[in-house]
Amino acid sequence: MPENIKNIPVNSMTHNSSHGTSIDRISIKKSDFKTARQYGDALQSHRDKEHTFHIVEKGSVLIEIDFQKYTIKAPTVVYMHPNQVHRILDFTTMAVCSLAIKNENLNADNLRFLEELAPLKPLVLTKKMYTDIYDTFSLCLNFSRQTNNKLHHLLLKESCNTLVVLIISVFLNENKSSNQLSRVELIAKSFQQLLEKNYGTMKRPNEYSRLLNISTHYLNKSVKHTTGSSVSQHIQDRIILEAKRLLYHSDKSVKEIAFELGYDDYPYFSRLFSKTTGMSALIFRNKRHD
Repeated sequence: MPENIKNIPVNSMTHNSSHGTSIDRISIKKSDFKTARQYGDALQSHRDKEHTFHIVEKGSVLIEIDFQKYTIKAPTVVYMHPNQVHRILDFTTMAVCSLAIKNENLNADNLRFLEELAPLKPLVLTKKMYTDIYDTFSLCLNFSRQTNNKLHHLLLKESCNTLVVLIISVFLNENKSSNQLSRVELIAKSFQQLLEKNYGTMKRPNEYSRLLNISTHYLNKSVKHTTGSSVSQHIQDRIILEAKRLLYHSDKSVKEIAFELGYDDYPYFSRLFSKTTGMSALIFRNKRHD
């Protein structure tokens, strides 16, 4: 990891595109990297500015997403939300279809679904799923190359949204849809969405129950019934996940991280981290060098 990284690196796949959408089919092999530094840079932990979708056509890759490792083999679709920190640990020669699209280029319904579903585990595709996604991807890629078309931007945006909604539908088919959820499951889902937006400023269960217009007791009962963990546990887990991200992937001090996560009492944050993870924040940070 490069020295003196104050913030988690944020990469963009659309930096060469003025339209906020990038789509490509790429082949990757280790011999593409001429030096150890190039190879190390390619495997560096980072977030992406955009919502990214990767369809692994051939080969395999070992990837870590928010400290969870996945061995991905073709054919698999991988979706990553801009919040998620990830890195490639190893890979074989592979072919990948990749799409990156900014929030403003996503249709409102697509963006809402992605925010509700994230995080999603990589999904192995059936032959029918893969064929549908691959054919739609190929159409989008074709439109991306029609730069002389006066409606090029619109063609690319709308076709890529079709690809996104197709991928969303594949994930939804593997997950329980919202119209099948009970009231307590809907409450738990709404809480998770609020938590993702407010974990840095809202630390108490009653703050979330107030936003949901229900009692704290009923919120906790609903979340515990649905997930097996209390509201307080979820709040703590989300804060610790972000702390781990910042400790492992940036060089911010523990005090800076505590303040960023809404803790003015730095010693309290340090005790919370140690109690939750079984190790101090500095020991956890040093693990990245092991």
